[in-house]
Amino acid sequence: MKKLVLAYSGGLDTSYCAKYLSKDQGFEVHAVSVNTGGFTENEIKIMEEKAYALGVASYTSINALSIFYNKVVKYLIYGNILKNNTYPLSVSAERIVQAIEIINHAKKIGAGYIAHGSTGAGNDQVRFDMIFQILAPEIEIITPIRDLKLSRESEIAYLQENGIEYSWEKAKYSINKGLWGTSVGGSETLTSHGSLPEEAYPSQLEETTPKQVTLTFTKGELTAIDGKENTPEINIQLLNEIASKYAIGRDIHVGDTIIGIKGRVGFEAAAPLVIIKAHHLLEKHVLTKWQQHHKEYLANWYGMLLHEGQYLDEVMRNMEAFLSDAQKNVSGDVFVTLLPYRFQLDGISSMHDLMNASFGSYGEMNKGWTADDAKGFIKLTANQNKIYYHVNGES
Repeated sequence: MKKLVLAYSGGLDTSYCAKYLSKDQGFEVHAVSVNTGGFTENEIKIMEEKAYALGVASYTSINALSIFYNKVVKYLIYGNILKNNTYPLSVSAERIVQAIEIINHAKKIGAGYIAHGSTGAGNDQVRFDMIFQILAPEIEIITPIRDLKLSRESEIAYLQENGIEYSWEKAKYSINKGLWGTSVGGSETLTSHGSLPEEAYPSQLEETTPKQVTLTFTKGELTAIDGKENTPEINIQLLNEIASKYAIGRDIHVGDTIIGIKGRVGFEAAAPLVIIKAHHLLEKHVLTKWQQHHKEYLANWYGMLLHEGQYLDEVMRNMEAFLSDAQKNVSGDVFVTLLPYRFQLDGISSMHDLMNASFGSYGEMNKGWTADDAKGFIKLTANQNKIYYHVNGES
């Protein structure tokens, strides 16, 4: 039989693919799900049971949480990356790692085919196909939902005809959860004017009493919360449990898709937003002006290329090297207060803090230079424009 690896999530589209490819197309289907923080152990067990009921030859769950953090999330934090100054690239970041892990599994078992359930109208088809083509051009890509232009109703009818009677009732809101945030889609996000209601968000307001937390960064990585050390990926999960009870990190992102159309998606990302803003505050204290300047536009490019599926371009490794090197002094504590629906950054403490009182305080008495030094500096700084206006006579 023709051996095929299917990127499997347990949803309608990939369930159709599993049945259709094994029963009608004669493939030996090996279903693979990649956990980047979105699945519990019980959910993985249910996915496995459903996969075998659909006729797959094998089911494999790959735990890629640490891989996801080290390959992608770490650099999103280093760069303080928010797409369009809003969105922490939750889903797009996951897809890159999932695609790489799936293709690695296909090579491992010697599969000649690989399949996914993306439609022809979204970003994921680009991300998956590009990764697959670059890393394994010899493996053929099969995409039934895209190629057959299937409707949701026709997929359900096919599965029911083949004895698969799961409840495929479409949820009012589609939820995609991962380590770096949860996307929320609904009828409101299909237009330009709708706002998601409170009940659309998975996390509801549970805490109203303000709470201060201390986030400890070591060379740019979140290594402790309130003095308790853990791996960064565990700290992200722990902080999300705390901050999401305050309904923090909700918004709607409006962006340009890879295929050229505008799109809206709601999201909640309590930990990502708190971490990015806290990390950025610490950087303001410990990095030089020019480090911050160059980091900002490089990080913007990094986020854009990641979103567009260009993760494997070597320029990404170049930018990661810069972002990593810039973190060598980004160590210290950031004090954050959590409140209902928002948070505030109270301040930082770091041995690398460049607001060093021995050099004077902004707007106050200086200690490192004289009044004549300041006058000479200002005179030289003004020279170029003085010459320009003298020559051109403009005002």
